[in-house]
Amino acid sequence: MAGIGIVGAGTAGLHLGLLLRQHDIPVTIYSDRTAEQLGSGRMLNSVAHHHATVEREQALGVDHWDIEEYRYFGHNHYITGGPQPLVFPGVFTAPSRAIDYRIYLPRLLEDFVARGGEFEVRPVQAADVVKLSERHDLVVIASGRSGLNAMFSRRADKSPFDTPQRRLCVGLYEGVAPSEPKRVTLNVAAGNGELLEIPMYSSAGHVTALLFENVPGGELEMLADLSYEEDPAGFEKTILESARQFYPATFERIDTAKFRLTSPLDLLQGAIVPTVREDYTKLPNGRYAVALGDAHVVVDPVVGQGGNCASYSAWELGHVIIEDPNFDERFCQKVADRRRDRVHATADWTNLMVGGPPPEHLLRMFVAMATNQEIADEFTENFSYPDRQWDILATPERVNNYLARKGVGVPG
Repeated sequence: MAGIGIVGAGTAGLHLGLLLRQHDIPVTIYSDRTAEQLGSGRMLNSVAHHHATVEREQALGVDHWDIEEYRYFGHNHYITGGPQPLVFPGVFTAPSRAIDYRIYLPRLLEDFVARGGEFEVRPVQAADVVKLSERHDLVVIASGRSGLNAMFSRRADKSPFDTPQRRLCVGLYEGVAPSEPKRVTLNVAAGNGELLEIPMYSSAGHVTALLFENVPGGELEMLADLSYEEDPAGFEKTILESARQFYPATFERIDTAKFRLTSPLDLLQGAIVPTVREDYTKLPNGRYAVALGDAHVVVDPVVGQGGNCASYSAWELGHVIIEDPNFDERFCQKVADRRRDRVHATADWTNLMVGGPPPEHLLRMFVAMATNQEIADEFTENFSYPDRQWDILATPERVNNYLARKGVGVPG
């Protein structure tokens, strides 16, 4: 085998490369950034890895962050602004953790190279992929940068939005006391958006990521454009006031005298258009390229699924490569079949959460979670299994049937 070429050194590309190296398959990862650049630039995201992803990391031998130190145990939910405030916890069966990707990605890249993987730093454009396909048995596009995602057709049936549904402002902060026990806090302010409070480990130590998911046109949309560089103190004051007014459950644990952004680079603002693309494309030379990670699926971070979906998708693709190294269209269809249910469920569930006012059946679920701990825990556990979550949430009838099985009354 001439080996696999992977464009992109994010979670998807690295998890795939590491899995293939475990099976002595030659792999080259191409990136437009060095390990040092990955580790020293602006904050990449506020990704947390749920325990299903942690289990894959353990299987790959890259479980470098002791779960006892870096773990959190579930979610605290605060839903305000609707007909009735709802407050309830949800507990995992096994903990999750959040490691700053500027620490995480370089460490995995080091593992990949130490295990015989090749790493080339050079930009790859869509026009370069045909040449790469002649160098490798298969090319995997695991990056949406440089327009590479445009190689794969957009799935209109799974991509209902043409514009961002949230405008984002996420930063790393000191001065926020973690909840006890340590959990992610999911705050919902109906009509304005959400605040995700995530315990995270970064170069500054154990800090807190505050991810403001702001509804376009809402009162907090301005956070996505607010300049830290022009007025650091004014920026932090506005963040504090936004939390105080809209997300009091988080604000009450903030020491306002110690609250600060940990670094000007520890801030990311912008917006994404949630998009699902085709699994593969046929190149002009008759070979195939497979989409992975951001080239395949981009979801809003409101339920923290992007990195976890990328890891899962890489795992399934890697095992098809190991089992059936015939890189024709049947191979590509097998990859698509293998990962379709969970990947599409991830997109569908996320889109339900951000696509306008919550539908009645979702509200029924929230009310049930606030009064039934078993339902709240199962909902929270399913952050590791979004296909199971979508089995429950896909239609009003499914929600009603699920709640009936749990002994919760539903409308007649």
